[in-house]
Amino acid sequence: MTGFGNTRTRRGPRSHGRMRSRTGPDRVTLGIVGLVCAVAGLFVLGIVLGPVAIVCGRLAMGRRWSGAHIPAVVAVALGAIDTLLAILWLA
Repeated sequence: MTGFGNTRTRRGPRSHGRMRSRTGPDRVTLGIVGLVCAVAGLFVLGIVLGPVAIVCGRLAMGRRWSGAHIPAVVAVALGAIDTLLAILWLA
């Protein structure tokens, strides 16, 4: 039964951020992908996987550096280390 003219009794399913965006990958997934790329970059192809880890980590964090995004922060840090080590190894 409806709310008899009260429009605030039933809201849409996307109100208050209950549903995530379906257009792109999840932030947690991007953080984990970045972390895997960063760890793999320590062993092989650091010059390629380092920047990929940095980009995935930054996309996963969004605008925040909070503790909820630990894999993303680690991905950015290890990606930077991967890139620097690969540049030093090439020089």
